[in-house]
Amino acid sequence: MADRSLDSVSLPLEVRARLAELELELSEGDITQKGYEKKRSKLIGAYLPQPPGVDQALPQERRTPVTPSSSSRYHRRRSSGSRDERYRSDVHTEAVQAALAKHKERKMAVPMPSKRRSLVVQTSMDAYTPPDTSSGSEDEGSVQGDSQGTPTSSQGSINMEHWISQAIHGSTTSTTSSSSTQSGGSGAAHRLADVMAQTHIENHSAPPDVTTYTSEHSIQVERPQGSTARVAPKYGNAELMETGDGVPVSSRVSAKIQQLVNTLKRPKRPPLREFFVDDFEELLEVQQPDPNQPKPEGAQMLAMRGEQLGVVTNWPPSLEAALQRWGTISPKAPCLTTMDTNGKPLYILTYGKLWTRSMKVAYNILHKLGTKQEPMVRPGDRVTLVFPNNDPAAFMVAFYGCLLAEVVPVPIEVPLTRKDAGSQQIGFLLGSCGVTVALTSDACHKGLPKSPTGEIPQFKGWPKLLWFVTESKHLSKPPRDWFPHIKDANNDTAYIEYKTCKDGSVLGVTVTRIALLTHCQALTQACGYTEAETIVNVLDFKKDVGLWHGILTSVMNMMHVISIPYSLMKVNPLSWIQKVCQYKAKVACVKSRDMHWALVAHRDQRDINLSSLRMLIVADGANPWSISSCDAFLNVFQSKGLRQEVICPCASSPEALTVAIRRPTDDSNQPPGRGVLSMHGLTYGVIRVDSEEKLSVLTVQDVGLVMPGAIMCSVKPDGIPQLCKTDEIGELCVCAIATGTSYYGLSGMTKNTFEVFPMTSSGGPITEYPFIRTGLLGFIGPGGLVFVIGKMDGLMVVSGRRHNADDIVATALAVEPMKFVYRGRIAVFSVSVLHDERIVIVAEQRPDSTEEDSFQWMSRVLQAIDSIHQVGVYCLALVPANTLPKTPLGGIHLSETKQLFLEGSLHPCNVLMCPHTCVTNLPKPRQKQPEIGPASVMVGNLVSGKRIAQASGRDLGQIEDNDQARKFLFLSEVLQWRAQTTPDHVLYTLLNCRGTIANSLTCVQLHKRAEKIAVMLMERGHLQDGDHVALVYPPGIDLIAAFYGCLYAGCVPITVRPPHPQNIATTLPTVKMIVEVSRSACLMTTQLICKLLRSREAAAAVDVRTWPPVLDTDDLPKKRPAQIYKPSNPETLAYLDFSVSTTGMLAGVKMSHAATSAFCRSIKLQCELYPSREVAICLDPYCGLGFVLWCLCSVYSGHQSILIPPSELETNPALWLLAVSQYKVRDTFCSYSVMELCTKGLGSQTESLKARGLDLSRVRTCVVVAEERPRIALTQSFSKLFKDLGLHPRAVSTSLGCRVNLAICLQPHRLGKLAEQGTSGPDPTTVYVDMRALRHDRVRLVERGSPHSLPLMESGKILPGVRIIIANPETKGPLGDSHLGEIWVHSTHNASGYFTIYGDESLQSDHFNSRLSFGDTQTIWARTGYLGFLRRTELTDANGERHDALYVVGALDEAMELRGMRYHPIDIETSVIRAHKSITECAVFTWTNLLVVVVELDGSEQEALDLVPLVTNVVLEEHYLIVGVVVVVDIGVIPINSRGEKQRMHLRDGFLADQLDPIYVAYNM
Repeated sequence: MADRSLDSVSLPLEVRARLAELELELSEGDITQKGYEKKRSKLIGAYLPQPPGVDQALPQERRTPVTPSSSSRYHRRRSSGSRDERYRSDVHTEAVQAALAKHKERKMAVPMPSKRRSLVVQTSMDAYTPPDTSSGSEDEGSVQGDSQGTPTSSQGSINMEHWISQAIHGSTTSTTSSSSTQSGGSGAAHRLADVMAQTHIENHSAPPDVTTYTSEHSIQVERPQGSTARVAPKYGNAELMETGDGVPVSSRVSAKIQQLVNTLKRPKRPPLREFFVDDFEELLEVQQPDPNQPKPEGAQMLAMRGEQLGVVTNWPPSLEAALQRWGTISPKAPCLTTMDTNGKPLYILTYGKLWTRSMKVAYNILHKLGTKQEPMVRPGDRVTLVFPNNDPAAFMVAFYGCLLAEVVPVPIEVPLTRKDAGSQQIGFLLGSCGVTVALTSDACHKGLPKSPTGEIPQFKGWPKLLWFVTESKHLSKPPRDWFPHIKDANNDTAYIEYKTCKDGSVLGVTVTRIALLTHCQALTQACGYTEAETIVNVLDFKKDVGLWHGILTSVMNMMHVISIPYSLMKVNPLSWIQKVCQYKAKVACVKSRDMHWALVAHRDQRDINLSSLRMLIVADGANPWSISSCDAFLNVFQSKGLRQEVICPCASSPEALTVAIRRPTDDSNQPPGRGVLSMHGLTYGVIRVDSEEKLSVLTVQDVGLVMPGAIMCSVKPDGIPQLCKTDEIGELCVCAIATGTSYYGLSGMTKNTFEVFPMTSSGGPITEYPFIRTGLLGFIGPGGLVFVIGKMDGLMVVSGRRHNADDIVATALAVEPMKFVYRGRIAVFSVSVLHDERIVIVAEQRPDSTEEDSFQWMSRVLQAIDSIHQVGVYCLALVPANTLPKTPLGGIHLSETKQLFLEGSLHPCNVLMCPHTCVTNLPKPRQKQPEIGPASVMVGNLVSGKRIAQASGRDLGQIEDNDQARKFLFLSEVLQWRAQTTPDHVLYTLLNCRGTIANSLTCVQLHKRAEKIAVMLMERGHLQDGDHVALVYPPGIDLIAAFYGCLYAGCVPITVRPPHPQNIATTLPTVKMIVEVSRSACLMTTQLICKLLRSREAAAAVDVRTWPPVLDTDDLPKKRPAQIYKPSNPETLAYLDFSVSTTGMLAGVKMSHAATSAFCRSIKLQCELYPSREVAICLDPYCGLGFVLWCLCSVYSGHQSILIPPSELETNPALWLLAVSQYKVRDTFCSYSVMELCTKGLGSQTESLKARGLDLSRVRTCVVVAEERPRIALTQSFSKLFKDLGLHPRAVSTSLGCRVNLAICLQPHRLGKLAEQGTSGPDPTTVYVDMRALRHDRVRLVERGSPHSLPLMESGKILPGVRIIIANPETKGPLGDSHLGEIWVHSTHNASGYFTIYGDESLQSDHFNSRLSFGDTQTIWARTGYLGFLRRTELTDANGERHDALYVVGALDEAMELRGMRYHPIDIETSVIRAHKSITECAVFTWTNLLVVVVELDGSEQEALDLVPLVTNVVLEEHYLIVGVVVVVDIGVIPINSRGEKQRMHLRDGFLADQLDPIYVAYNM
């Protein structure tokens, strides 16, 4: 306080001179801030008064007498500023700068988002028109930026920005105009910035008595111990960074991530005491109430009664009666003067004209619409009034015409297009009011959008309307004897005013005739209106204060209204002041923005005189931020005759009409009430008078006294309407005749708003009359003054604390020079994410601001809001200029903006998400329990009666079958045997894309071809037995022949996918790698591929000379080999199986002859394959089960394989299914990519396929060959889609294979078995598990549709000869049924090990030769690397045993450890893909401890940033995880392997090496 009272102390001249010198030294930089403060306090210490017991003195002292010197100083500072004064408060600006000062030193710890250049270069500068700078929360427009040539641009003047930046650097000359005191020194602010950086600990020595605005109990802030010195962070633009594992990484992206990681390492709040939450009770943190939070301590408030409404004898009995009186007594008296856009009077409506024209309108409404027998409108019906803002005269005539005709007018805005923001909701209101007629003016009618036939189209959501033009020339004259029926005011509805709610819905508030009249009387009394006064109205005359004063009360008192249209204000912001002078007006109705514009533009004016004004009504005076406009306006115009007591803020609401208004007094000594409230207290709904030592304060002005004839109280905003205490903020409620009576047609909502009975603490109502909720938050201060601190609609409750949207806007606007965003084009709202409200700020960015500028501004806004409101902002988005939806008067349409944000169609050009700082209710991180030994786990399971999870397929030894092939140890022998016994039996049929047979092989053909290839290998290739041969063939018959040729020659074949001719550069190196790693001595292929390998494109990718010898099998020798090689030992190598795993590792496994034969036998038994069977195979034949089915099984079992290369489906998606139907196949195998192709490609063609005779009813099994968790959504949609074509829903199943065992599960349960049990029941092989439990490696089954449920499908039936156990991957102990663990497998067809040139033995023994650490420690198991669990089902096998189902959850390598829990990428990806229609694919991975989400965008690049908040929301909501980085890329960037599995690790490497060319990368703070 000390500094502030300086002005009222007269300092001796020499001290002033010395102070001026000091200030100069400081500004020149010759002295430090600290030194300056020290010297300054020494100088003035002696002259400081002791702070008195500030009672009435507080407002006194804060009002400086405006001497010429101080006001001229003010001018110099405020020489420009296209700033929206509604939200301006220099105290606040200073507070914000001080709060930011502490962040100033620290470089921004957040990396800037990176954006593709094409997105940055948006439209050319000329294409932009600066948007309206009107405010975010009121429906209003404003001065058009610099384009109109109004003096709003900073024409070489030192402006706001200049002195704000001084304020940041600690200059002391800053003024605080909002309270109009010259303040010295921002040393206090600096000290406070330090304190603010610490925690807030508040000591109330005694409950502060708010009722008498004292500041004796100032709030102490204790400084916590400990220094706040920060170690300079290691990063900057470091080229070489270390990852979390200490691996140096050099790249742009990783530097950014590292920066982000570092940000996260500095915890924002002290870490929670972390502990392990048992099982899966993943409870969200419940916000604990702050023990130090202020609580209301005053007594219960008393309801406040306004003065008596003194009825004057000559007041008219109704408003129509008043009109009749003036229209007949003084018809020449002016009623309304309208202006054109040049400010010239356009038209004067006299009371006589108003009376005769209204009668004419009334007569025509009642008698000229419809027929005599069936009039369209009867008394009591609703009609809508559609008039533009520049035609008040036509509106007034129509409005009074309705009153005279006793129909109910519903004034609305003019619809400009068919898609106006909020127009649909207005249509709903008109529909519910039963409106069929719209009154409008000629000009407006011509301007409405028309269809080509000249009809006015029906607007979206609107009822069918008859448009009726009210101009006199279009109306017929009423007959002499017709006269409107003028009654005394009664309880009939007079008019309906529309109101837009927070969610965008529109309600109609009904006002009765008696309420209308009483309201006019109350306003007349409160404002002291007298006959024939002149009033200037700038407000919208269709509703609210503009309607009440400018259309209704004015007529009651025969006043003359000068109406200033919005369009004139845009051209000449001073027009209203000029009209006040010109007409010597007594009263003016304005909003604070009008005062602000006048301030901006007043410099050119010489002869302004405002002494005629006795009342300046500030319609939005209830907005706490209007105080600065009022103060600044007074400061400037006091010298032009404006008296301080003239400024009269008022509070109003659609429901309660005028709630309170400050009365114009003649006593200029009675200063207005002021409250400087602690914003921290307000967030708890408690009033604490702040000693102004703190940064976060809200200065509010009173809005005068309760209206005459009304009672007011404040009640708690939520729950039962209980009276507040004297120091508590509540919703103001009013009991009076002059209020609205209901929401039209909504009795429930009406009851809650218009029929409230406030309760005392003892539980009784305070009166028997109902009160009306005003929607305003505030309190009644000393002397009955009403204070409003915000609106219920703007309230955001975050973690139990209330924040007002307007306050947040004010803070955002006080940040830094406003070069980057348009003032007032800012929307603040909250969205609900993870059970709490989160604050979102959306602003319009100026077209000339750079990415860096905007990002800098955004970061500062976040810091300022965090410091001042102690609340985190969840998302800050900047959109291009002029793109936010507007209200009819040019303000921002808040609910539409929120809607666009939530549905992802806001199209921002910059987004900053800060979930890390503001999401504080995540479950506590799980801490691993101290290791429980495997023995204890086992005992625990036994004690709790849980089965140890193990299962097996049928025992091979006990199966008696007449399998002839069993007697051969080697496949080569089986083929020779078949060639002899059934030479002409067809084994393979290859189809082309037209579905015709391209090629086929009988047993003997295959045998002979293999012999020739063997000869070729020995003679041309000079190969020994045991040499490795790479087979590079397209899917087909050549591949099969080459494979057996290798076996005949004793070589070891390796099948390799050929390079893609269109993509040689990327596919050829993979071929080369496999050839090298497998140590192939030669390479066999077709003539076509030979040419491809030698082509120029291939040479660019791989040097031709580095290939081993290439043999072309299209040209074979004609002779047979001398003998066919027979291996000496079944354990020798048969072939190598190379494949890229999902983690991107290339792994080759060794398959021995014994394992190969065992594998074929197992499949034969499981699928019941015989020579008479036909099997359709649509798979890639290069690795895993796909290769075995394509090349080996037919030779072993003798069945015919119909081969369909998957690549052919790209040209003909129906190929596979048509083949299945045509060959009447019972068993078919495909991959997920094939299934997806059919689902997407044939979705709309089922009818035409049916017509072509496609019939799938014979299909017994359709198995998807995969090495991942079954894709249940895809298999279900496939089954559903082809059900009509006869596909049995249970026919579709999946298999499971992996590197250590190429097939563990295969084949669904026999349909025959199921048919007996009735196929109508639920699918027995799908279970629903609790996703939260899975994160803790627990399996808990839940009902379908329960929250957090995840459907899992069984991976097929376990193959004969396979044993499975579920083991803990860390301790290697066996696990129970209810645990998720690694699937271990023991089987004769396990692979015998990895084939690597690196010889990593440890990995080999761990994966292929593991033993349990407890229990059965003898058996040797192979670890599959997949997490899963076993479940006993109710089904029985053929031999009567219960069936064990195996469920795969995901790969161990891919599972992500986050917050101590295990997450599977696919679950997060599924959620993300659902988040927005434009996300086609998604992949997630972690880097250090960050979750990175990569999404493919199918849409314009402008949509890229829409995805960031949606992705962040959905992952938070469904997985309780915070996304660290969101990367938006083009379609096809996420790499996918041949099996259709995402290669997440490749993607991660590409991201870290900055190779993705992303459209946008967002780093969530």
